[in-house]
Amino acid sequence: MGLVDCCRDQVVAVSPDTPAVDVAKIMGEKNVGSVVVVTGDNRPAGILTDRDLAVGVMAREQNPGEVRAGDIATRSVITFQDSMGIYEAIRKMTDEGIRRMPVVDNAGKLIGIVTLDDVIRMLGEEMATIAKNIEKQSPPIQKESPPIPL
Repeated sequence: MGLVDCCRDQVVAVSPDTPAVDVAKIMGEKNVGSVVVVTGDNRPAGILTDRDLAVGVMAREQNPGEVRAGDIATRSVITFQDSMGIYEAIRKMTDEGIRRMPVVDNAGKLIGIVTLDDVIRMLGEEMATIAKNIEKQSPPIQKESPPIPL
């Protein structure tokens, strides 16, 4: 299974100039914990999490209307090619210690995002499908009768 098969194509993205207060509002409206910061040509330039807002703005007592997304986003965003296999992506995610994976096409433009939650959900569905197949092809489980008291 390719990575693009389990990525969400509805990515919440903002420009680097978006005020932090607006990023927080967008996250609330879209019910997400992160946004991808993109350049004008839709290339990932960073990733910004709700934790970045809390630590990078609130804990530093900065004005969230003045701080911009590009100022507090993690700029060393690791992207994944849409052709990457899911197991290769899991390995890279583990090696890099990341939980969100912006997915890009061959031109480097953002086309989706995969989160650790998406991967776990997809693997759970796959395991359930395998279990159903095993159950169909297995003999029925004989339940033992309770012992008869003497």
